[in-house]
This record gives sequence, C-alpha cells and structure tokens, in this order.
Amino acid sequence: MWFSFWRSRDRLSLDELRYLTDQLQKVQIVNEFNKDFVIEALRSIAELLTYGDQHNPAYFEFFMEKQVMGEFVRILKVSRTHAVSLQLLQTLSIMIQNLKSEHAIYYLFSNEHINYLISYSFDFRNEELLSYYISFLRAISGKLNKNTISLLVKTQNDEVVSFPLYSEAIRFAFHEESMVRIAVRTLTLNVYHVGDDNVNRYITSSPHAEYFSNLVSFFRKQCIELNKLVSSTLKNPDPNSTSTILAAVDEIEDNLYYFSDAISAGIPDIGRLLTDNCLQLLILPLLLPSLRMDNVNGIEIGAVTSLYLLCCILRIVKIKDLANTIAAALFCPPEAYIPHFEAKLNGFTSGHGFTHESQLLDNNTAGEVDGECLRVTVSDMATSSHVHPQDLVTQNDCNGSHLALREALLCYITTGDDVQVLGSLSVLATLLQTKELDESMLDALGILPQRKQHKKLLLQALVGEGSDEEQLFSRGSSTVNDGTSTELDGYLQRLKEQYGVLCSFLERGTSPHVNRCQVLDALVSLFCRSNISAETLWDGGWLLRQLLPYSEAEFNSHHHELLKGSYKNCTSALLQEIRGVWPDLLITVLCDEWKKCKRVIEASSPRKDPKCILLPVQKSFSEDVISGESSFTAGDRMCESVKVFVLLLQLQMFSLGRVLPDHPPTFPPSNIPENSRARAAGLDISGPKPGTELRLVKYFMVTWLLPYAVDAVPCRIAFERGKERHFSLLAISMGTSGWIVLAEELPVNRQFGVVRVAAPLAGSNPRIDEKHSRWLHLRIRPSALPFMDPSKSGVYNKVKSKALVDGRWTLAFRDEESCKSAFSMILEEMNLQFNEVERRLRPLLDLERDSDFSNLSPRPPKALSSNTTASNSL
Repeated sequence: MWFSFWRSRDRLSLDELRYLTDQLQKVQIVNEFNKDFVIEALRSIAELLTYGDQHNPAYFEFFMEKQVMGEFVRILKVSRTHAVSLQLLQTLSIMIQNLKSEHAIYYLFSNEHINYLISYSFDFRNEELLSYYISFLRAISGKLNKNTISLLVKTQNDEVVSFPLYSEAIRFAFHEESMVRIAVRTLTLNVYHVGDDNVNRYITSSPHAEYFSNLVSFFRKQCIELNKLVSSTLKNPDPNSTSTILAAVDEIEDNLYYFSDAISAGIPDIGRLLTDNCLQLLILPLLLPSLRMDNVNGIEIGAVTSLYLLCCILRIVKIKDLANTIAAALFCPPEAYIPHFEAKLNGFTSGHGFTHESQLLDNNTAGEVDGECLRVTVSDMATSSHVHPQDLVTQNDCNGSHLALREALLCYITTGDDVQVLGSLSVLATLLQTKELDESMLDALGILPQRKQHKKLLLQALVGEGSDEEQLFSRGSSTVNDGTSTELDGYLQRLKEQYGVLCSFLERGTSPHVNRCQVLDALVSLFCRSNISAETLWDGGWLLRQLLPYSEAEFNSHHHELLKGSYKNCTSALLQEIRGVWPDLLITVLCDEWKKCKRVIEASSPRKDPKCILLPVQKSFSEDVISGESSFTAGDRMCESVKVFVLLLQLQMFSLGRVLPDHPPTFPPSNIPENSRARAAGLDISGPKPGTELRLVKYFMVTWLLPYAVDAVPCRIAFERGKERHFSLLAISMGTSGWIVLAEELPVNRQFGVVRVAAPLAGSNPRIDEKHSRWLHLRIRPSALPFMDPSKSGVYNKVKSKALVDGRWTLAFRDEESCKSAFSMILEEMNLQFNEVERRLRPLLDLERDSDFSNLSPRPPKALSSNTTASNSL
C-alpha cells in the first residue's frame, strides 16, 4: 500500500489529498511497518489544506466531506508509536495556525474532536511529545474569540462546567521547563482576553481559582530562592554571581508582568484573586515582616530582597487595592503580621531611628517637636567648621518590636548601610510614582509632592471643602487630616477584618505633617552621612527634589544648618583634592558631574532600576593595593568627593528657590604668564607632545620682578634593564595642566631639545632617596582616569578587581645639588598648578560663605597685589 504512495502525482493537487485520505482510511493499525507512511501522509495533508485555504476552498470542503478529523482521531487510537502522536499534534498545530478561513476554524473546533485530543492521555514522559502537545494547545488558544470559545466548552444551565483547553493547560503551569510555563501563560492570557463572562466565572470559581493561589505560591518560592542567591553572594562573592542574580530577577519580573497582563484583561475577579493571594501568601506574612526580622516562621529572607520585591510588585502589578493596602500596612509594626513575635530584628540595633508619633511627647531626649514637626536633634557642632555627620543622625528610640514599618524604612535611611539606604529610597520613590496609590495615602506616608498638596488644597478651597483658606498659603500647609485619615483608616480596617492584621495604629491616628517632617529629617540626615556612596546620595537628592517646591518656606533653618555643615566638610575635602593627585582633571570632572547631577535630581523618575540593590558591590581596587595609595584609588575618591559636593551645593540652591544653572560658576582659564617656565621653554597651548622642540639650557629672562631661568637638569634613567639613557628633566605647568618632561638635547644646538617622554606633573609625589641623595623617585600616573575614557572603559572593567599599579621613575643626577634643584623645580610647578585650579574654583568655594546663595555668577577676581603676583611666579 505505502509503495504506491510514491507514484508520480502533483503533490499539491486535490487528487493527492483524495489519495492520501483514501490510504489513511485503509489503515487498521499503526505499527513499525507502516508508521513512516502514516507520518508522511499526516504531514502532507497539513501542507495540502494550508495550500487549499489560500487557493481553492474545495480542498477543505473535501476534508469536511470525508470527516478527516475523525480519521485523525482514529489513527491516534490505533497507533502504537510515539512518532505518529508527535506528527498528528504537529499536523493539527500547523493547520490551526495557518488556516485563515473562519469557517475552517469553526469546523475544526466542532464535533468534539479537538476536545478529545486535548483530553487524550498522552505519555508525557516523552519530553518531545509534551512540547508538541503544549504547542498544540497554544495554537488553539491563538484562534479563540467569543464565537470559537463556545465550541470548546461544555455548558449546563448557561454555566460552563467543562473547559478542557484551560483545565488541561494549567496542569503544566509550573513545569520545570521554562518554555512550557511560558506557553501555558500565553494560553491563559489568550483565554482571559476573550472576555466571555461565562468562561470568566468558570476560571475564577473553585476549583480552578486555585490556579491563582498556586501561581502566587510558585512566585513566593522564586522569591525565597532569589534571597538565597543574594545571601550566598554576600558571603561568598563569585565572578558569575551577577549574571546568576540577574537571571533570577528576570524570572521574578516575568512572573509579575504575567500578573499584570492577566489583570489587564479586565476581569475584576482575577484582580481580586491576585490581590488577596499576594497579600495573604507573600506580602503580609513574609515581605513586610522581613523588613525588620531575620526569620519569619522559619523562612529567612533579607530586608534588601524584601525591599526589592516590594518595589517590583508596586511598579509592575497595577492594582489599586493592592498598592493602597501595602501603603497602609507600612503603618503597622512587624508583630502585627506574626502570631508569635519571637524573631530577631533584621539589621537594626535598638536605640537608633525615629520615634513613633505617640512617643513624641513622652521622650524629651529623643528629639524636639516644633510646629508638630519631628526634627533631627541639632548639636552645636552643626554650626562649627568641622561637622561630623555621625553626630547629626537622629538618635531617637528605635524600639524594634513597636516600630512601624514606615519608620523602619526611615531608620534604614538614617542608620542603615549603603544597600539598605538605596533599598528604602527605592521603596519610597516607587510609592511616590505609583499612580494607583491615592494621594491621601501618599500624604499620610509623608511623601506627597508639595505641588500636589497645593493643587488639592486649591481644589478644596474652590469647592468650599477646605476648613481654612489660609492653610493653602501657610508655611506648614498640609492636606486636611479628615480626608487622609478616612482613606488610611479604611484600608487599616480592611487589613484587620479581611487579613487578621491587628494594628494599634488604628487608635492613634496620624498627622501627615509630622510624617512629612520625619521624611525630610531622614533625607537631610542622610546627606550628612559620610559612609554612603555618592550614587545613593543622588537618589536621595531626587526624592527630596520631588518633595520640595521652589519655596523657602518648606525648608527651615534647621535643615539649612545641617546641609551647610555637611557642605563645609565637602568643601574641605575638595580643597584637599585640589592639592591631591588629579587636580588637572578636577574642573573637568566637576563640570561633568554638575550636569549629570542636575539631570538626575530634575528627572521625572529615578534613574536606577530597583534590581541594582541586589547586585554585589564591586570591590574597589584600592582594597587590593598594599603599598600606598594608587592614583586610581585617589581618582575614585576625587570623583566621589566631587559628586557629593555638587549634590549638596545644588540641593542648597534648590531648597532656597534658586534655579540651577546649566554649568557650575567657575572662573575662566587665565592667560599663561610671560615669566612662566612654559613660556620660557617655548611651549604653546597644546603642551609638550613627543617630538616637540623646546628650550633647555640655562637661559635667563629678566622680568620686572626677578630673573627667571629655564633650568633643565641633566639626568639618567633606565626604562629597560641595562639600557640607561640620558635626558634633560624639565617640570612645566600651564594653567591647570602640568607635565614632567624628559627631553634629548639637539646635537646641533644644545640649548634646545626634543621631547621624548612627558608624564603628568600632578600626583608625581617627588621624593629624594634616603640612601642615595642623587636619586629622585617619581610616581607616574596615567594622563586620564580610565573610567572617564569610553574607549578604555571595557579594559578598565576587566581589570577593576585587580590591583592597578602606577608607574615609577628613578632618576639619577650627577650630584646632590642637581637632584635638589630638580626636586624644587617640580614642587614649584606643582604649586603653580594647584593655585590655578583653586583660583578657577574660587566662586564655588566662596559660596560657602554666601549663606543665601544670592549670586551664582562668578565674580571677577580681585586685582592681584604684588605679593600675589610674586607667589605665582618665580
């Protein structure tokens, strides 16, 4: 029989379809002898029907007339091999996906043949068969609409009682193979988006509603596994840990986006089921308590992981009740969620943080209350020239067992480490940007932007709801407490009645103004901390920018004193950098960071994805440097100091209502003095490049003040073992730049030489050898920081974990006097370079004495006196 299959015939003709159908009808059993023919026949029929759907409707009419679908089912029943099952599923998948005719789809879905195949007991121990089966189900779901879905369900009294496509698919919703899970989710979304009310009731009623609780339980397991990865990475850092964590994060976020897509189908019961299960199985019993506890009911999950997960849930799952319930839950202490509160506090030491509102009047040492505002205690040190940030942190009673979770977030900001601070800022920023969150809830949390407060008060005043029009323009303006309390109390009551959360906050009430002051105090306290990275401080700057208007009324003198004290410390650090290793790049870095910081704090949303709080912090190469500080370490420190300085300066300007300029106020470059060593050597503005000719010899210039000599000093140096070379050493400064030059004398004219090597002057750290007084040691750093050069950033990232070593020169001179002369020349030129950098930055440094920042434009420098001129020349 199967030999006649190969006779010559047009393979896309209707005759071919007739022939194949006739041969299939003659098959009584499928075994090893005829399975190849059956497989080829099934494949060819799919090809012919797809061709006929596009060219000739007679093909599918014949298919219906001969009831070929019934033949497919019969072939499956008499088959004894997996290969035929595979081909049949593939044939039907191809047909369903490629048939465009609605009439054809209706026929395929009718007569219960499809439902029979869906419910057929395949041997899924064969992984390939499972893959084909899932593809078959997904192909069916792709053709669902309000008309076709009715062909796949069984009803009784107008209610769906059976839907094999859905019920069979969700059996594999949590399969170990990710592609199977993805296909099942695609299928379920196709079902949800049909919008059939009867089907919707079926999938959201028992027992099928258990799918959503199983979905959240599966997600919970993934969250716990993510925490294990993060904890393991903290204990044992691994080069591949970042990619492993990112892969787990992708899985987490894919699950949440699936939740979001299911909700977007517009089925209210799905949103309710996901909300209830997320709260009951994950958020209330695990994530929220984990913000303060190491172990919850035997399950360990870190506070940082919980902070990240809360951010993701709020950012991705767009459910109003879920967002508002999470916000309300932050007003409860962790023991409200745990029946037996016997867990160890997570990352806190009792005695540091904020006091609950009910404790304010009973604790005179914890802080001062003025105008209903909880303040950070100000010591006399805040006005001194050296303010220590650790003395400015709020020192209130942070009783772990009674501290509300909202206040725990603020405790992390004021006393936590860098990651905890970033996580808490991310949660607050996410809450602030969650559109599903009521403004009254934001106000209760103390993070309602001031512009929204004024808008709300204005609307209340216009419609006559406001209790006092003066509230709109008062210094401590806040929304009316009644509206805020009503919303918050409603969700707290729901937590009590629906989820069994007993929160004592219900009896205390809330004051949005006090809560707002707590947030402001925490942020200002953050900017006074020296152990937090500049990147994290910038995120805090963004949040403060959202909370403050362009008005001086919102920031009191106490806040300004704290910022001013921290700014003074940063100014001192910046002055040290001027005389440090990288003064020649200081102004460039400052201008770049000024623009970046301005963009960050004025952006409409935070720049960082919350997942960054989970990633291991790359150790600085400074930790690997054993003998002294490398220039790379100094460069990192300089950039960090500049970032903090720029942030604090911009925050002060903004809090006082000043518009931030696009560029920092600095003086322009000065002209190169005629009596400078650079002029005498004949250098132009481009500097000493290899091959440049310059003057070397003892050539005296007479200026109006004193004679000046271009005194290049002969020396010897070996760049390779056993190969000593003779040069003339010359130190040259030109504006904020400077170089150490090794030049070879010209044979024709020894008064001149050609530059062979030029190294940066700054950071050279000249030192005369203690045992050999004719030897001069120099440190040679790169001309640019590698992380500032995009072309070298890839190489820099590869070697960042290793020790980056500076170059070392040892120069030998003919006598001790020559060595001292070279040493003095280098120091003189370095001082000229430092002085020029300080002069250009003087407008920024002078702002520290200008408390009102009234003039942000650089004032012209005062005329130089004769003494000043002398100090900048030789």
